Amino acid sequence: MYRFVLTRQWVCLTLVALAFIPATIKLGFWQFHRHEHRVAQNRLIEANLRDEPVPVTEVTSPGHRVPRADFWRAVSATGTYDTAHEVVVRMRTDGDDKVGFHVLTPLVLADGRAVLVNRGWVPGGDDPRAFPPVPAAPAGEVTLTGRLKADETSGSSGIKDRKGLPDRQVMLINSSRQAQYLGRPVLGGYMELTGPAPADGSPRMIGDPDHDSIGPHMAYAVQWWLFTAAVPVGWVILVRRERRDLDEQAARSAEREPVTA
Repeated sequence: MYRFVLTRQWVCLTLVALAFIPATIKLGFWQFHRHEHRVAQNRLIEANLRDEPVPVTEVTSPGHRVPRADFWRAVSATGTYDTAHEVVVRMRTDGDDKVGFHVLTPLVLADGRAVLVNRGWVPGGDDPRAFPPVPAAPAGEVTLTGRLKADETSGSSGIKDRKGLPDRQVMLINSSRQAQYLGRPVLGGYMELTGPAPADGSPRMIGDPDHDSIGPHMAYAVQWWLFTAAVPVGWVILVRRERRDLDEQAARSAEREPVTA
């Protein structure tokens, strides 16, 4: 009855279906693991934002690579801004997706080491290669709070590190590179300023990272697994339809055959 499934056409179709099933299962688990990663990251962000700030020198040091467990950790620092070595980070957006700069100012600590402080976002001027107007950092000794972030690299951020940039402009926030520029030890990673807020609102401080949205990954996982279930169901439907069509064709052929006496 179903010998037609052994034809070349049906064998090829069956092999494609059999290959499709493990592929969709794997894609479903890939999206599921991305969902789990996002949920775990949201929990980490929430926990680190909720904790009381600790001195930044307790969690990082020159050359230290900030681990994921310390991303967005609340930290504090006391020192004096080194505005002479302030730089801006190109091609950064604000909450409204406007392109501008992040202001990166070293804070020199009492022991002579420095920590990089991302003071926030400022718009660019008419000339994208010119140093933008940046409000002056507070003078004298200040105590800051912020979120600890890891050094940026092209691999981790997806941002290409361009050469030949205008003076005091960079593409990536990287403590080891800024240590060469400053000529002093710089703590690994950097601080995203959370307080005190600038009196005039500029630079615009960076908002808290999103830790509520879980993204569409779980929905995508379910979709891939539904595709997995649909493959054998679809194969059976096609086989039954092909069998019905062959039966109908055979019946029509029998009706057309002449009746012999």
